[in-house]
Amino acid sequence: MTTTANTEPAAANQDPAQTGGPSVVVRDLHQHYGDFEAVKGVSFEIRPGELFALLGTNGAGKTTTIETLEGFRRPSSGSARVFGRDPFDQPAGVRERANAVLQGSGLLDDLSVDENLGLASDLAAAPRDADEVLGLVDLTDKRKLRVRQLSGGQKRRLDLALALISDPEVLYLDEPTTGMDPEARNETWKLISELKESGVAILLTTHYLEEAERLADRLAIMHRGRVHVEGTLAGVLAGWGDRVSFLVPSDVRTADLPEVDGAEVGVQARDQALWATYTVTGGEVADRAHHAVSALFEWAREQGTTLQHLQVRGASLEDVFLRVADDTAGTLPE
Repeated sequence: MTTTANTEPAAANQDPAQTGGPSVVVRDLHQHYGDFEAVKGVSFEIRPGELFALLGTNGAGKTTTIETLEGFRRPSSGSARVFGRDPFDQPAGVRERANAVLQGSGLLDDLSVDENLGLASDLAAAPRDADEVLGLVDLTDKRKLRVRQLSGGQKRRLDLALALISDPEVLYLDEPTTGMDPEARNETWKLISELKESGVAILLTTHYLEEAERLADRLAIMHRGRVHVEGTLAGVLAGWGDRVSFLVPSDVRTADLPEVDGAEVGVQARDQALWATYTVTGGEVADRAHHAVSALFEWAREQGTTLQHLQVRGASLEDVFLRVADDTAGTLPE
């Protein structure tokens, strides 16, 4: 009797997360729409209990990356794996363990909150208790309302409930708090943090940079289809320098502002006054701002002037994001 051997290695479909590895692995992912390349070699991974924030302007390639992980698109090249499986070619064993809150809501407006949640529950392999999920998203008192009667923020919370009813191990959140008021957003952030603590691997895209700062264990910023910045929040910010700002003295021309080793100076008009900002990247992280301030104080003493409204701060995520997104000169690496 002749038997046919299975040519695929036995380990190929093993779930890395069960042995302490990542739940989601993206390696050198490329996606084309005809001649247009939307994603250009993106790589990252997400472990259980970790939230990875994928940031970038509209059109950067974030949604295309998520759609690939959901199994809606086959990679043009490279790979995407969820639980060790290709979500496009091997959806079995992936879809019942992963879910998403997408920008485009899938709610049925003419049905009630209960009815929408009931439909999602019927599709789940092992659904959570509907009452529990409604409580998590604070919609218990809205359960009998038709979806069209909900506010925009309440609809987003119902979108989240539909994703949570399947008790996912991997969760994709695409702009999950759009339309929410500050109180609802903070409550949703607490819920997302609890999901992380329970071991859910989460991929978040958001335009609320505070959301990424609050929730992300690691983050990446995409620009024109590529990841240009990646790491922990502290690691990313440390690489983008400190800022030393002050009001330019009225008797000093901007051209006469001093040069400071390891720093670039920029001047902006704000509140009918000129402000100088030194971005300091040279030297040791621990003392680079101190070095710049000392040099500026020495210059001010020699000029017989003072540095009014002096401010010293580290780079913010907004600083980094805008630097990447506003790269009109094309100075970031391709």
